[in-house]
Amino acid sequence: MKVIYFSLDYTPHDYRFLSALAETDHEIYYVRLQRGPRQTEDRPVPAKIEQVQWAGGRDAFRWRGLPKYVTGLRRIIRRIRPDLVHAGPIQTCGLVAALAGFHPLLVMSWGFDLMQDADRNWLMRAITSYVLRFSDAFTSDCDATRRKAVQYGMDPARTTVFPWGVDLENFRPQNSVVRRPSFVVFCNRSWEPRYGVDVLAKAFVTVAGRRSDVNLLLLGGGSQAQAIRQILERGGVLERVTFAGQVSNRDLPRCYHMADLYVSPSHVDGSSVSLMEALACGLPVVVSDIPANKEWVTDGADGWLFPDGDADALAAKILAAIESRKTLPKIGRAARLTAEARADWKKNFPKLLETYQIAAARRKE
Repeated sequence: MKVIYFSLDYTPHDYRFLSALAETDHEIYYVRLQRGPRQTEDRPVPAKIEQVQWAGGRDAFRWRGLPKYVTGLRRIIRRIRPDLVHAGPIQTCGLVAALAGFHPLLVMSWGFDLMQDADRNWLMRAITSYVLRFSDAFTSDCDATRRKAVQYGMDPARTTVFPWGVDLENFRPQNSVVRRPSFVVFCNRSWEPRYGVDVLAKAFVTVAGRRSDVNLLLLGGGSQAQAIRQILERGGVLERVTFAGQVSNRDLPRCYHMADLYVSPSHVDGSSVSLMEALACGLPVVVSDIPANKEWVTDGADGWLFPDGDADALAAKILAAIESRKTLPKIGRAARLTAEARADWKKNFPKLLETYQIAAARRKE
């Protein structure tokens, strides 16, 4: 089967999908719609994948460029004559693919496109509904996004859900217990409003004010960098925070192993890959009680939930975890079992190939 994989930017998730697709019998063409000047994945596109150069891959996405993108994708489709177009997120790549008029079209939600972007205004609601009603199949990584897609008009019989999962061999618990002089809280979410790292910063100020044996490890960066640093500086805890910047996927497991507790204060998410990585590493987690997180974490069993956006509640959960440190290994073992049962990338990925067949069958109908 010839497949056009059409995605916004080039991320670690894209690399993982393309690497897995490269190992199948399908002929994969990668079309990138550029979001901005900086990409988040530095590994080259897998060798067996043909990356298509086109106008939409040169400059950052602009709504006024929509006619150009549609025309360009139509040219690509005429040249390649694919059996399937796999596109997402919904309101960018999904929209361009739908306007190009090609069937069969598989639309893949990236979480934020349904849980946040779809409800921004009447135009985004209309775009979301149009794309989903046009699509032949839909896939997402959690039930929360699937339910939202159905609300916007997607036929539930043509939907599939599979958590994108992680490499359980790469992300696994340490062989030996490491005793640290301080309790380390870890977060690797981007410093953007949807991920709530500012909530964690406020909570850490409270925690650090009550405990002298706790430190914070932050990865990444983002548009809220100045605001987050100001929160920590004004709280007098900046020297107890390690800013580790960008870390390669190869080195990422080591960061989980350096921590005692993982925190994801995200306001919007699908099945978070970083959450699955933490679970796979046997790391107890504290996450916001948004629908997608509640599909993964059972409060008090493999981690804890706190009310989304409530910094005081998050601080209380972190303090409770520190005070019950002796129980954390048990929580960590339960976290690993959750990952083994549901977050195995090698077991979950074939679900995507089944979805390709669903979309192809819809075209024949």
